[in-house]
Amino acid sequence: MNNFLSTSDLSRDQLEKLIAEAMNFKNRAITAKPLAGKSIALVFFNPSLRTRASMQVGIYELGGNPVILEPGGTSWTLEHRDGVVMDGNKTEHLKEFVRVLERYVSAIGVRTFAELKDWEIERTDPVLAAFETYASIPIINLESAMHHPCQSLADMMTIREKLGPERKKVLMTWAWHPKPLPMAVPNSFALATAQLGHDLRITHPKGYELDEELLDQIERVADQSGGSVEITNDPDEAFNDVEVVYAKSWGGSQFYGNLDADIAYRLPLRDQWIVDEQKMARTRDGIFMHCLPVRRNVIVTDAVIDSARSVVIDEAENRLHVQKAILASLMA
Repeated sequence: MNNFLSTSDLSRDQLEKLIAEAMNFKNRAITAKPLAGKSIALVFFNPSLRTRASMQVGIYELGGNPVILEPGGTSWTLEHRDGVVMDGNKTEHLKEFVRVLERYVSAIGVRTFAELKDWEIERTDPVLAAFETYASIPIINLESAMHHPCQSLADMMTIREKLGPERKKVLMTWAWHPKPLPMAVPNSFALATAQLGHDLRITHPKGYELDEELLDQIERVADQSGGSVEITNDPDEAFNDVEVVYAKSWGGSQFYGNLDADIAYRLPLRDQWIVDEQKMARTRDGIFMHCLPVRRNVIVTDAVIDSARSVVIDEAENRLHVQKAILASLMA
């Protein structure tokens, strides 16, 4: 494993191995320090709690030193486009930034959200791709415009931890949010669920379809792994008999570049697209999952997220353990 950019770059066996190693880290079965004497850069273009804290702690506990950089804050503003005339508000190009930084550190983690301006550009993950192009050391995707593989691996670990290794019926449901959000989390959750052979049901209102090319990939890998994919626009019936409920809001690609249109389109969906007790009662004692942060009584009711079936805190903890497994694998 040279980089960790998307779970699609890894086989099912490799994903299984990372989850098993993460569980060993959680159970304190691994005490090795593969990062001893090494520094890892963490570049944050966007705010973070779980990613930042878990990566810093994980690097430290593996014997390494985290170096935090925030372009435009604790470091210079960055330009990623090739051939651009830099007479605007960007101070340094990634060509120099990355090639200097890799003289100091052994790997670089990058967190950069979609700007929700141009879907055809953002679906190519231009900033992450630039880091990969210019770097000769491992790059770790800490969330990009299209993917959040550290989160999805922690999600898969949590499902296994709570429900066992067998094939599960998993629902990923769109939820209302006052503003559009990036697609990285739902993209990666759906992809990893399919890769591990679960039966995936996706429900969302019309207009919030995931990327067509990505959906083709998800359906293909689900078929290869013995799972299945089903898509529905019914926010109630979708909960029937599932064992896992994963709630997440995201913006529609058709609205990229037109924030006001997305906000107006989603406004009537508010009361229908929330995870509440009535919907959870349709499940097969399903567990509730969310990547956090979550808006209470908007995406999910207090009664659901505070219930014994909510695993959101364990899910957040597991970010630490899967990232240790990723770092240990990359440094090996």
